Amino acid sequence: MKRDGHIHSPFCPHGTEDSFEQYIEKAIASNFAEITFTEHAPLPTNFTDPTPDRDSGMNPAHLTKYLETLQQLKHKYRDRILIKTGLEVDYIVGYETETQALLDITGPLLDDAILSVHFLKHQDTYVCIDFSHEVYLDFAEKVGGVESLYELYYDTVLKSIEAKLGRYKPRRIGHPTLVHKFQLAHGEKIDDAHRISELLTKMKENGYELDVNSAGLSKSHCKEPYPPMNMIEFARSISLPMVFGSDAHSVKDLHQHYESIFK
Repeated sequence: MKRDGHIHSPFCPHGTEDSFEQYIEKAIASNFAEITFTEHAPLPTNFTDPTPDRDSGMNPAHLTKYLETLQQLKHKYRDRILIKTGLEVDYIVGYETETQALLDITGPLLDDAILSVHFLKHQDTYVCIDFSHEVYLDFAEKVGGVESLYELYYDTVLKSIEAKLGRYKPRRIGHPTLVHKFQLAHGEKIDDAHRISELLTKMKENGYELDVNSAGLSKSHCKEPYPPMNMIEFARSISLPMVFGSDAHSVKDLHQHYESIFK
């Protein structure tokens, strides 16, 4: 069964205005049996988004409309494709209480969800490490180098796995090697296989799923999925449940590289 479990929508403030129907019709035409829309959840209201346009998360005022629209579309297309309502929830160190409060409200209304790390904390500053290679490289310098940045990222993903976020905590961990997004920009060879396998093993031990995220293959400074193929094979070897996610922010990127990963 072909499934894409990580799709964004016209409710994404840094995405496109491509309609839900365009995504759904393409999924049907591509013979996908199941899709999940996982729009970026609203960020905590007391958290300052460090990106210039402060557009990393959905506008909280739009959340109800997002959920209602998907409910209507699930009914409309019920005989053609299974559509699930989801969110991609940010794990932000220090904002666990606020994140659980959001999940307590939205959790009963969701079919699916992803927990992802985009923001890293250093001292009293938060940075969105996948915003641009300039931001990434500047932050790497501040934390003591690229290898230190990798360690901080994996430590934060590990915290997300261990975090107490209540009964509606997402059971899928999003793109756990997003720190590779600018690996061809920094040009250093970092041996992090032991850290990635540690994370995947911890996910298996704690009953999580892996977001096998193909978006990195289309990123000019990455050119590999998150996680890379050898780590996808490791995940298979330990029977870690995996869900393909195209992480599409536009219809043209929907299901990108599916056949390359699931041959």
